[in-house]
Amino acid sequence: MRRRLINSTLAVVLVVIAVFGISLVIVETRTIENSARESVQSEAVRLVSIVEGRLAGGERVESGVLRQQVTTDRYARVEIPGRAPIEIGSRPEGGLISSTETGEHGETVRVEESRATVSKEVGRTLLVILTVALLAVIAAVFLAVRQANRLTAPLTDLAETAERLGSGDPRPRHRRYGVPELDRVADVLDASAERIARMLTAERRLAADASHQLRTPLTALSMRLEEITLTDDPDTVKEEATIALTQVERLTDVVQRLLTNSRDPKTGSAVTFDLDEVIQQQLDEWRPAIRAGGRALARSGKQGLRAVGTPGAVSQVIATLIENSLTHGDGAVALRTRVTGNQAVVEVSDEGPGVPTDLGARVFERTVSGRNSTGLGLAVARDLAEADGGRLELLQQSPPVFALFLSMEGEQD
Repeated sequence: MRRRLINSTLAVVLVVIAVFGISLVIVETRTIENSARESVQSEAVRLVSIVEGRLAGGERVESGVLRQQVTTDRYARVEIPGRAPIEIGSRPEGGLISSTETGEHGETVRVEESRATVSKEVGRTLLVILTVALLAVIAAVFLAVRQANRLTAPLTDLAETAERLGSGDPRPRHRRYGVPELDRVADVLDASAERIARMLTAERRLAADASHQLRTPLTALSMRLEEITLTDDPDTVKEEATIALTQVERLTDVVQRLLTNSRDPKTGSAVTFDLDEVIQQQLDEWRPAIRAGGRALARSGKQGLRAVGTPGAVSQVIATLIENSLTHGDGAVALRTRVTGNQAVVEVSDEGPGVPTDLGARVFERTVSGRNSTGLGLAVARDLAEADGGRLELLQQSPPVFALFLSMEGEQD
């Protein structure tokens, strides 16, 4: 493209120079010839007037007097009746420009000039025109190269930007080039880069959230399946299988919720539900794992609460808090329910060292962890709580007390 731009610009300049240059040469040649012809004629008229003046005054017409009136490189011949012709200068050879004038006393003056003199003048003019044309071509080449670089460099840069987008690097470059059309393309590419970056971030976040949210139900499900493999009692097998099926339903609900949130984060499915039922479900699922670790799991506080939210999401939040206590805490794990204002509160605590002082409220930020974990658990749990209008807070760092606040349905007894 750069070469085509330069060639097209030069072609236009050369055509313009050719058209105007040829026209200028023709006009200047004619002007020089006419000027030379008029000059010869004027000189002939002047010589005739001088000769007439001297003849009228009875003076002699001599070549010495006339020679001073004839331009160098010109030839003049004066013929007076009854006298010998007077010649001034050398008669030129080749093409001539001449003029003959006749006076009142019958005298004749002829002035001649070689056409070579005119040709030299035309040659000098042509040389000037060619020099100007050459300078114009050089200037055109410089401007064409500069303009081509100005246009092709941004196009090359935009192509590199598009290639970066295709290779998975969605960072916008925010470069502008002073050309409205190219700046418009750059705006579109930067906007596309930002959209792609948001999409990639959402996809990565969905993958991270999915892996973390699915891990807890799968862990609980695997524990139930292990219980089934370790017992020969049909009643126990049936009971554990029933719980496992419930966990599979929860797992399906988690997957469905993740897909729904990935398509439209604003879509919610908050309903009024029995908070005791959700808590009891989590107690039943986590009690075997807690006991296997030589620890206790207890529930206290007010019962019969009905909260507003998504049961699956609330189950996931409580499961995350219990799992954190099992993994990072120590001693007994306690669940306590209470009412504050028009909100139901589920507190989960243990007897461990709690959250490090340097973390504090940052424990809910993604990738923030004090125990070499992913740092996603509490962040995802807070997102789930806030999706239905609730909130998750750290009420006490040591020993740790996490509280899930949920809206309630009407007044509680």
